[in-house]
Amino acid sequence: MAILVTGGAGYIGSHTVAELLDRGEEVVVIDNLVTGHREALLGGKLYEGDLRDKVTLKKLFSENDIEAVIHFAASSEVGESMKNPAKYYDNNVYGTLCLLEAMQEAGVNKIVFSSTAATYGEPEKLPIEEGDRTQPKNVYGETKLTMERMMAWFDQVSGIKYVALRYFNASGAHKSGKIGEDHRPESHLIPLVLQAALKQRASIAVFGEDYPTEDGSCVRDYIHVTDLGDAHIRAVDYLRGGNDSNVFNLGNGQGFSVKQVIETAKQVTGLDIPVMIQERRGGDPAVLVASSDKARSVLGWNPQYPDLADIIRSAWNWHSENPQGYGK
Repeated sequence: MAILVTGGAGYIGSHTVAELLDRGEEVVVIDNLVTGHREALLGGKLYEGDLRDKVTLKKLFSENDIEAVIHFAASSEVGESMKNPAKYYDNNVYGTLCLLEAMQEAGVNKIVFSSTAATYGEPEKLPIEEGDRTQPKNVYGETKLTMERMMAWFDQVSGIKYVALRYFNASGAHKSGKIGEDHRPESHLIPLVLQAALKQRASIAVFGEDYPTEDGSCVRDYIHVTDLGDAHIRAVDYLRGGNDSNVFNLGNGQGFSVKQVIETAKQVTGLDIPVMIQERRGGDPAVLVASSDKARSVLGWNPQYPDLADIIRSAWNWHSENPQGYGK
C-alpha cells in the first residue's frame, strides 16, 4: 500500500518523500509544480495535477492502493494571503475539501496534515501548547485553522482520522545535499539571508526592530525540515495504530530572533551579510515558540537537528552548491 503525498515536490514535501523512501514506503505524489520542483523528488510516482481537479484525483485514487495521505499542498505566504485572501480560501480550503471528498469516495481514512503555528496568532503564553487559544492574525493561518476544523467534521461524520501538525519555521536542507529550499520568489528568512551572503541580493531586510523582544526583532522557533519529515511519518504510524485524531506542535522549544539568525549565518558562511531595517509587516506576532512535549511523548518524536548553526549549515551546503536552485 502507498502513502499519497500532496505537494510532495515542494520544500517540506520533498524532504518527507525522501524520508518515506528511506524507510521502504511506496510513495505517490500529486503536485501541480507551480511552486514545487520535479527535480526535488528522489523517487515515487508523480501525478502532475491540482487537488481541485476532481478528475485527476479520482484517477489517482483508482490507480493506486492508497493507505494514508500526507497533505502539504497549499499556498503558504503570510504577506500574500493578506493581499489576496480569495486565492488562499480557494487553494487551501477548497483544495482540502476536494481531497477529503476523494478520500471518502475511495475509502481512505487516514490523513496527516501540514498545519501551522499561525493558527495561534499572538500567543497568550510561551511556550505555546496545543490547547491554547487559536486566533489567527492573518488569512493564511485562518485558512489552515479552517482546514483543521473541516477535518474534525469529516472525522465525526465519515470516520476519516487526522493528525494536524502545527509547526513553526521549517528550515535547513537534506543531509545528502541533493535537495533543499527553492521558492520563487523566496520569502523565508534563512534562504534570504544566504542569498545575501551569496550577493544575490543587496541586503537582508529586518521587518521591525521595535518588538517586545531582547533585540527588538521577531523571535521564531526553527525546526529542521528532516525532523519535520520524520514527524509526519510518525504521525502516519500513529494513525496506523488505530489512534484517534489529534493535534501536535512541532518545534525545538527555543526561539531565535531575526538578528540572531543573521549573526549565526555570518559565522557559518564566514561572509558579510548587509542588513536593512524596514517597517513591521502586518500579521507578524512578536514571538512564536512551541512546546513539543506532546509530540515527544505521544509520537516518540525527538528533533535530531536542534542547533541553529547546524540548521543553517545544512541550508548553506545546499545554497552554496545550488545558487540558482533546481535545474538552473
